[in-house]
Amino acid sequence: QVQLVESGGGLVQAGGSLSLSCAASGRGFSSYAMGWFRQAPGKERDFVAAISQNGGNTYYADSVKGRFTISRDNAKNTVYLQMNSLKPEDTAVYYCAADYLGVGTRWPAAYKYWGQGTQVTVSS
Repeated sequence: QVQLVESGGGLVQAGGSLSLSCAASGRGFSSYAMGWFRQAPGKERDFVAAISQNGGNTYYADSVKGRFTISRDNAKNTVYLQMNSLKPEDTAVYYCAADYLGVGTRWPAAYKYWGQGTQVTVSS
């Protein structure tokens, strides 16, 4: 079992950058593929990015490709999401999630463990 806590959200102007972190506690962090998802008010939870257990493979939603970068540090039990060139449509609550022995999928149902979320607001 793993517990996840996101941090780093906030308010930023369009074109700016934010860096999100997700700290995991519990055993076996390196056995989990990790994902970032987001949910805007009144909308479904959408896939943003995912990373494999050892960080060798990364996956992105088309809407963030080239602007966002997912990475992880297994020694620190932390996964990151660097967000650049932010747009107002990136405004949402961002969640990290863990998929035990997963490969990094865009499907939320594959992730058993979720953080509480962190708000990202991009002003125009």
